Amino acid sequence: MHIAIAGNIGSGKTTLTTMLAKHYDWIPRFEAVRENPYLSDYYKDISRWSFNLEIFFLKERFRDILEIASMEQPVIQDRSIFEGVYVFTANNYSQGNLPQREFETYMDLFEQMISVVKLPDLMIYLRASVPHLVKNIQHRGRDYEQGMQIEYLQGLNDRYEDFICNKYQGRVLVVDVDDLDYQHNPADFELITSRIDAELFGLFSKAEE
Repeated sequence: MHIAIAGNIGSGKTTLTTMLAKHYDWIPRFEAVRENPYLSDYYKDISRWSFNLEIFFLKERFRDILEIASMEQPVIQDRSIFEGVYVFTANNYSQGNLPQREFETYMDLFEQMISVVKLPDLMIYLRASVPHLVKNIQHRGRDYEQGMQIEYLQGLNDRYEDFICNKYQGRVLVVDVDDLDYQHNPADFELITSRIDAELFGLFSKAEE
């Protein structure tokens, strides 16, 4: 079984991935953020480093999804190859950070990749407002994120909504996280797990009882 956590920068994906892995005894898989050699340069000069950054992430996410497909234990993944393409790369292209030639080359490569993989069994989308994202980004204090523009985050949010509603063909569970504190409030975390149980195992969630 393959579960993917989707959501904008600062939406709480890594925290929830860690907590759900422990709760369900699933294997967590995290994206290679700190290991990406282009990330710091990207935030300093987005148009110069976009293609390099996106190709690196595409390569890493394709490797992840192939490894996940071969694993016998359930896996929960922090960000999938699909949102990496339809949200982040598409946003860079729409904002003029990726030339059309590079974008078409990237998409051709992606189409070949997904022809040999299947969709996650469930994608959990953490929907968050831009103020909520900004608060979380400031709180965790990663240097390369502090200069991020509000317009960039809003663009990603718009792309996420389009991706979830119009482009992704798999099973999705949407969780609005602005008013949740699942890291510190057990009731909020239980609300999420009960909805996951209902989706995956056919159990009634507490909200429906």
